[in-house]
Amino acid sequence: MDPTTTESPSPTTPAAASADAGRPAIIEVEDLDFYYGENRALDGVSLAIPSHQVTALIGPSGCGKSTLLRCFNRMNDLIEGAERTRGTVRIRGVDIFGPEVNVMELRKRVGMVFQKTNPFPNSIYENITFGLQLQGVRSKTRLDEAVERSLRAAALWDEVKDRLHESGLSLSGGQQQRLCIARAIAVEPEIILMDEPCSALDPVATARVEELIHKLKQEFTIVIVTHNMQQAARCSDRTAFLYLGKLIEYADTQTIFINPSDSQTEAYVSGRFG
Repeated sequence: MDPTTTESPSPTTPAAASADAGRPAIIEVEDLDFYYGENRALDGVSLAIPSHQVTALIGPSGCGKSTLLRCFNRMNDLIEGAERTRGTVRIRGVDIFGPEVNVMELRKRVGMVFQKTNPFPNSIYENITFGLQLQGVRSKTRLDEAVERSLRAAALWDEVKDRLHESGLSLSGGQQQRLCIARAIAVEPEIILMDEPCSALDPVATARVEELIHKLKQEFTIVIVTHNMQQAARCSDRTAFLYLGKLIEYADTQTIFINPSDSQTEAYVSGRFG
């Protein structure tokens, strides 16, 4: 993929109609269907995600939000039975399902933080440098700089700078999740995907991660899946509500939570179902 390629969406497309008029779209989804075997998990989803904002995907379990998230870096390719995709996902104008796309390069540009903290059973230093070493970076100076830069960006440097050669598994749960965020940052992605990043954390650790998300959008575009309505309201600039694989409503977060246009959205965010 050519990271310099850009295409402005036509204002008449469904995806563009959902975009934030104040910011260009970095991810454009048009008429996306996704199937696990014969089960359609996504049904005609279209939306445009603006750069340098936090976009939350919300909805009840099984609504398709994690499936949609995994489409953005083609992690669904790794799931057995995830066989059919129709429609288009473009990042900076490039169709990521195109035959010319290098999936490893895509996943470098679109990092991911998972629901369950998953630091490698290696040192903190090795966790951060893993992706860079896979790319062939061997310079200790470059690796050292990347470790400090990434840990500072993840608000973890001051807590671990004297423990870099201890196991990442020795950290608390909240610190492990910030380590995983630092590991994603180290390869300098444009986009960070977060799938329920706080679901296993206590309230204090959750608050730290939410504060971090707010800071990171200055440098990255963030898409987060969450079941926590309060978290979506606190963290995100825009919110997409999905139900039974369909995109029901997509707007700025304040509109979704205070004045939604769809009765299903209003019922979900008010806690009447889901």
